[in-house]
Amino acid sequence: MMEKKNENIYCLLMSDCPWLSHYDPGVPAHLDLPALPAFSMLDETVKRHGTRPAFNFLGKRYTWAQIGSLADRLACGLQRMGVGKGVHVGLFLPNCPYYLIAYYAILKTGATVVNFNPLYAERELAHQIEDSETDVLITVDLDLLFTKAQKMFQTTRLKTLVLARFADALPFPKNLLFPIIKFKEIARIPRNGNIVWFRSLIDNDGIYSTPVIDPAQDIAVLQYTGGTTGTPKGAMLTHRNIHMNALQSVAWFADVKPGQERMLAVLPFFHVFAMTAIMNFSVVTGLEIFALPRFDLEQALEIIHRHKIQIFQGVPALYNAMNQYPYLKRFDLTSLRYCISGGAPLPVEVKKTFEQITGCVVVEGYGLTESSPVACINPARGENRAGSIGLPVSNTTVEIIDPATAEIVPAGNRGELCIRGPQVMKGYWKKPEETAAILRDGRLHTGDIAVMDERGYVYIVDRMKDMIITNGYNVYPRNVEEAIYQHPAVAECVVAGLPDTQRGEIVKAWVKLKENADLDAEKLRAFLEDKLSKMEMPKIFEFRTEPLPKTMIGKLSRKDLLEQEKNKA
Repeated sequence: MMEKKNENIYCLLMSDCPWLSHYDPGVPAHLDLPALPAFSMLDETVKRHGTRPAFNFLGKRYTWAQIGSLADRLACGLQRMGVGKGVHVGLFLPNCPYYLIAYYAILKTGATVVNFNPLYAERELAHQIEDSETDVLITVDLDLLFTKAQKMFQTTRLKTLVLARFADALPFPKNLLFPIIKFKEIARIPRNGNIVWFRSLIDNDGIYSTPVIDPAQDIAVLQYTGGTTGTPKGAMLTHRNIHMNALQSVAWFADVKPGQERMLAVLPFFHVFAMTAIMNFSVVTGLEIFALPRFDLEQALEIIHRHKIQIFQGVPALYNAMNQYPYLKRFDLTSLRYCISGGAPLPVEVKKTFEQITGCVVVEGYGLTESSPVACINPARGENRAGSIGLPVSNTTVEIIDPATAEIVPAGNRGELCIRGPQVMKGYWKKPEETAAILRDGRLHTGDIAVMDERGYVYIVDRMKDMIITNGYNVYPRNVEEAIYQHPAVAECVVAGLPDTQRGEIVKAWVKLKENADLDAEKLRAFLEDKLSKMEMPKIFEFRTEPLPKTMIGKLSRKDLLEQEKNKA
């Protein structure tokens, strides 16, 4: 309790905490967090909203009581198998009910969840299993996943594979037709003592042994990230980190109606944004989650239209894809009350266009894996500043510091964005040096260059590592991208620096045009003349006919473009 009080006093005694006076009515400056494990979020919702719908997967519906019962039974089965505190259990799953059930079941045993990207190559899967010390992996019987997972027995420390039948998660008659129609997509499962069926693990009374959890110290989730630099690292997110960030997110949207509204989940749960802001948000509030195993634009629009979805969370590329969809007018999107954007900077033009089309304001937020991830959000009902990531959430202090001196800079000045709050990770798994580099003096150093205005609104200028230095002049890719997006013919763009012997670096822009649009480098350069300085103006424009590369969650991938550029040489 003392840690929580000191944290609150620090924020309230700061001479420069302007954001607190710009919170929406009902949003608290401070939240009291009970000393409970993260799985208590599900237990509380089962008590309050047990009969309410919890999960809709391609038409099959579960109530919160059913989800809670399945999580208890799986926890019991896992404990009988030896899973408990100190054991790391991987989730190698698409969005489906198995993910939600297994996530909470693992936490109920006292073990740690390790999230794995289902699209990992074998090399990436093997590396993370070894690094994270994962002994048990939960997946489904789809060939795409099982074939890779099975090979891990020969090359890694993996001891047990828990296998769920994908067809069992589908409604009738899809559950019967799927094995027939999708025969080639289902793995042939060999007899292997290391493979345990999900069905057998839940064949019990659900009475598990509740572990003793220290919420501030015990690791709930190992969430892998590239961090600010380097190879992927496991961010150690404690039960307190996970629980608090879910409560912070829910408190920000004070008028969401518990047990009554619907959330569309198209972002993958294995990603920290969806894990907290979609799944755990819905668990705390008892919302019904409509989940898709993979993103399909028309299917997502159809779900919003047919089921009157109130809350949608996505990355900017998803909003841009909706803006560009030629048949968008076929769908009624007026049920949307909250649209939240995160995971990458939201271009102002993308935000404005979506809001004009749908009538729903897009609330941009900000976070990173190391902060569980939510740190800042624009007010849900108050002033929503285009180009800003918003205000620090409850119990959170954001400081903009001079990287050279670590002193807080005055409002309006650029510096590194640093975060203090209960959602900040414990550290990186088995990486004390990297932990010491990013967690200094109680601050999480994000590596993002930002500005805070006099009201406490924060604006990301760019990533420190993405900043381009040309002839000694600092160029921020986001600023150049915002200018390019203003041209009505541009659908997507990414800006990055390329090595140059004379200037150090030069600015290059990759551009994808809207369908049937006509634009070349000369015309675009003329359009940008009054919007960019000579130093910022791209020296090279590359126009592509195909969509620009994206990450698993739909973020435009500067990394992939630079890798492609490197391979040209």
